[in-house]
Amino acid sequence: MRHRSAIAATALAVAGALLAGCGGSGDSGSGKSTVTMWTYPVIADDKQNHAYWDEQVAAFEKANPKNDVKVEIFPWANRDEALTTALAGGKGPDVAYLIPDQVPKYAPNIEPFDRYMTPAAKQAYRPAAIQAATVDGKLMDAPLLMSTEPLVCNKKVFDAVGETRYPTTWDELLAMAPEFKAKGYDITTYNGDATGSLNISFYPLLWEAGGDVFSKDGKSVTFDSPAGVKALTFLKKLVDGGYVEKAPITKTSPNIEQTRIAQNKVACSWQHLPGDVQQYWGKENVHVVGQFKDVKQVGYGTVGGLSIFKKAGDKDAAAKWINFVTAKAQMDAYDKKAGFFSPLAGNDLYADDPVMSAMEKTLDQVDVGPLVPKARDVMGVLAPEIQAALIGKKSPEDALRDAAKEAKFMTG
Repeated sequence: MRHRSAIAATALAVAGALLAGCGGSGDSGSGKSTVTMWTYPVIADDKQNHAYWDEQVAAFEKANPKNDVKVEIFPWANRDEALTTALAGGKGPDVAYLIPDQVPKYAPNIEPFDRYMTPAAKQAYRPAAIQAATVDGKLMDAPLLMSTEPLVCNKKVFDAVGETRYPTTWDELLAMAPEFKAKGYDITTYNGDATGSLNISFYPLLWEAGGDVFSKDGKSVTFDSPAGVKALTFLKKLVDGGYVEKAPITKTSPNIEQTRIAQNKVACSWQHLPGDVQQYWGKENVHVVGQFKDVKQVGYGTVGGLSIFKKAGDKDAAAKWINFVTAKAQMDAYDKKAGFFSPLAGNDLYADDPVMSAMEKTLDQVDVGPLVPKARDVMGVLAPEIQAALIGKKSPEDALRDAAKEAKFMTG
């Protein structure tokens, strides 16, 4: 058995088990080098997930008889706490699956991957994937998958309203909103729950307006710019006009089946994936518009990759394993089983699926969010201020200015 599933009630319980039982690579006592990898249920079906990794480990070990691999599968919950604690105790893995907003946090512990990836292999990736894996000019992981969250619209709602055009820009969305409201539909939705990720909600609008969260050096915030004010003002127009449901702006987001999205009362969303809505809308009614646009056409997406930690006993063996897993054939199989997209340029996996194929066309326009260690902390101070503006307690200018003042003490 080359993997295990770990379930823990709390992060402390997970971390305690890891510190007690996990080790790094090195001589396993049989003259072989052992590589330990931590990953998560990226393939949602547990049996398929385990079967995939069993197959990859067996194939790799057959081709590399001097190497053993142990793939350990842990739950998504509390993964950062568990990994941080294990690394601090010297008991973490050699390789781990990370997403971009984790990479800056673990960068001091990560072995840059540049020397393990050939120039040809690097060129084969989409530029957006390599950019997401790069911190301070160093490649911190090997991209394994991509996601994208473009604007999707409900054809059933558009048919009910009698509208045949789909909005591609802010102005078009706002122009259509009164028509949909008159028929009892929300033009879009905004989940402003402060515990959620601004990467999915507000930041896409900020990027589309031409702004960004941080300065290029990551040492100061820049969301309190004219672009930031424009993005928040756009949201406020949607709220003040009654074009979005108000409850999700300040309350914890309910399960999707309890929302107007599930009731077929929302026209479009940049915060929901086709997989989230198609069971309620019907796949035939899911229309992928593309990345939303103001002065820029961009949306959120992520890149999952595999990183080597500096504590790895045999970094060459760890890199060999990563390069095996991220070879095109293996990566294609993994991405399709998981329902994600290939980070390789021009590598379309879903030509026979109209919805997924349309999603693939947006991959080169994704932004993975800030690659700054304090990015999540800054979200924590910005989200409540966005809420304050949307419910009328502050102007957009004041809300962003106040958030920037508080964020300054985190980044300065």
